[in-house]
Amino acid sequence: MSLQICIMTPDKIFWDEEAEEIILPTNTGQMGVLTKHAPLITALDIGVMSIRQDNSWNSFALMNGFASIQNDKVTILVNSAESKQTIDSNEAEKEFLEAQERVNKAVDEKEKVEAILGFKRARARFLVIKD
Repeated sequence: MSLQICIMTPDKIFWDEEAEEIILPTNTGQMGVLTKHAPLITALDIGVMSIRQDNSWNSFALMNGFASIQNDKVTILVNSAESKQTIDSNEAEKEFLEAQERVNKAVDEKEKVEAILGFKRARARFLVIKD
């Protein structure tokens, strides 16, 4: 048996394939999903999602959203999703280093919140290319 996984962004269906396992970046930490998982709706955080197909793992950067799990179907609605193939590795590494610097230099609360969100996005993209 396998999971049917569909990842949708506002402008397209990003991924629609079967897989054996998925690891989601939820707001409370990483969550693994296998077949026969209990029905669930969960919020997704900015982070890396991993999908196992035929004993091979693929990673994707997700930018906030929700996942619905029911009857071995995982539907993921996110603001954006990127794969290793769509991320420029030099740009991602540069953005990651710059985001770290912005977090360190943030002074007031608004700057800190914005810097941390930017860092989470940059880190997710960086981790996908390093996978």
